[in-house]
Amino acid sequence: MFDLFLRGGPVMWPIFVASLAALTVVIERISFLIREQRSRCPETVGKIFSEVEKGKIEEAMRIGEGCNDFVAVTLVYGLLHRHKAFSNALLQAANKELKRFSRGLPVLDTVITLAPLLGLFGTVTGMIHAFGLLGGKELDAPTVITGGIAEALIATAYGLLTAIVALIPFNYLNARLEEARHEIEDATTHLELLLLKQDKGL
Repeated sequence: MFDLFLRGGPVMWPIFVASLAALTVVIERISFLIREQRSRCPETVGKIFSEVEKGKIEEAMRIGEGCNDFVAVTLVYGLLHRHKAFSNALLQAANKELKRFSRGLPVLDTVITLAPLLGLFGTVTGMIHAFGLLGGKELDAPTVITGGIAEALIATAYGLLTAIVALIPFNYLNARLEEARHEIEDATTHLELLLLKQDKGL
């Protein structure tokens, strides 16, 4: 397998670095999602809403302060700054939490785009070299030409494989990011409605 890798030419090393970067990001992101799942506490989020509905804002903040759930963190930050710029505070807290979910995604996106291009570049340069043999005495050995073309195509194969393998976790991580975004948006909208009722005395 390693011999096949080396036959792809010098461009195989940038592809290898790209695949290594993608693998590092995927491992780190999966670990992050596992930690986030373990820190979820929907009961605490429910209690925050319950206390806010009763008008006990300070109690709601006290309940949420010890929770690492990203929804609870966003709500507590918003409540803490409710007298200044409540909507902006919620938006700032939400962006901070979502930034944690999106970390590493640009790297995967770059690898998905770059790896096939590197593979194609390696194939083109390899074929140029292979057809360059036509100008020499190697013309009598067509197997040398076809062998060179076959080796050139290895770079494209590895580039495409790297992009395909990186695409699956990229889509999965994007789905988790959107899921977190919707959950935060629903929670912050609900909190704003509860506080609006409090202000109107309903």
